[in-house]
Amino acid sequence: QVQLVESGGGLVQAGGSLRLSCAASGGTSSSYAMGWFRRGPGKEREFVAGINWSGTGTYYSDSVKGRFAISRDNAKNTVYLEMNSLKPEDTALYYCAADRLVAGGETRSSMYSYWGQGTQVTVSS
Repeated sequence: QVQLVESGGGLVQAGGSLRLSCAASGGTSSSYAMGWFRRGPGKEREFVAGINWSGTGTYYSDSVKGRFAISRDNAKNTVYLEMNSLKPEDTALYYCAADRLVAGGETRSSMYSYWGQGTQVTVSS
């Protein structure tokens, strides 16, 4: 059983940056593909970024490509989401997710077995 805990959210002005972290414990999380999802106000949960177990493959939604970067440190069992040039439309509750059987870049939330509680990101205009 893998437990995921997100941190790093907060309030930032448009154009600013934040770095989210997702710390994993239990199981062999270093062998899991990881993803970041978000749910904005009045919106459905959507895929943001994904990374394969080795960190050699990264994937992004079109809405964040070029602004966000996902990475992982398997020695620390932690996945990061570096968010730059933030926009008000990036405001959302951000979740990390993990699964041993999905490929990196899996965009369907239903395919991930483990989820964190989320960290709120609010971008003011």
